[in-house]
Amino acid sequence: MLLNVIAREPEQEGGMARPPIVLLHGLFGRARNLGFFQRRLARTRRTLAIDLRNHGDSPHGPMDYNSMAADLLETLAHHAALPATLVGHSMGGKVAMTLALTRPGMVHSLLVADIPPARTGHGQFSLGEQMLRVKFPPHLNRAEADTLLARDISNTDVRALMLQNLRLGDNPGWTIGLRDIVSSMTNIESWPYIPEGYSYPGPTLFLAGGNSPYIRPEHYGVMRRLFPRYRLELIEKAGHWLHVENPTRFAALLEDFVEQY
Repeated sequence: MLLNVIAREPEQEGGMARPPIVLLHGLFGRARNLGFFQRRLARTRRTLAIDLRNHGDSPHGPMDYNSMAADLLETLAHHAALPATLVGHSMGGKVAMTLALTRPGMVHSLLVADIPPARTGHGQFSLGEQMLRVKFPPHLNRAEADTLLARDISNTDVRALMLQNLRLGDNPGWTIGLRDIVSSMTNIESWPYIPEGYSYPGPTLFLAGGNSPYIRPEHYGVMRRLFPRYRLELIEKAGHWLHVENPTRFAALLEDFVEQY
């Protein structure tokens, strides 16, 4: 499956000589959510922000991490963007890790934001079901949509993210493959089977939100086994949406990592 890509060429001469940087959003996100970081990175590097399956403007279908990694590989090959530096948040981080472990030669380096290579138990199944229950009127503007979603989604940050997945105006509704996402939620919350002996030998940086429950000490062993060159950085005063809650620190760590490799 070819995915929708927002590509930016490097502003500085010589940027095409280095591996491209690929940005992967989390569940219910989309490529354009990462525009702030993409614009910063595009000063010196070729960048591709990608809508994963069922998200943004990409095609819809059942989801599991092996299929999503295959989508990513096919899309990057189509854009002559291999090997690449992969940067993924949450679900996007799991897609990036899956590709790195199964096709390590296609991944130059890897940054994973606030997700371990494991089932975490902090899923969004209830949010998906709430979204499916929303009853849309014949016409909807943005202010009306915010009021409508507030009945089921009280968190303003989450609601702002969901508003980007709405078709407004006449015949409003969800633009994302919501039913496919909800029916695949068990796969999304899980971690795929990785055969014994598989690992990714390249440089790997895990970023964890200081207030997030996702990456915990019990994950360090599997992180070391699968990603022997990993290091972990904590972003204080941030939860799971660390790139939204502390974008300055996130950008600094991201830019430092990609410049090193």
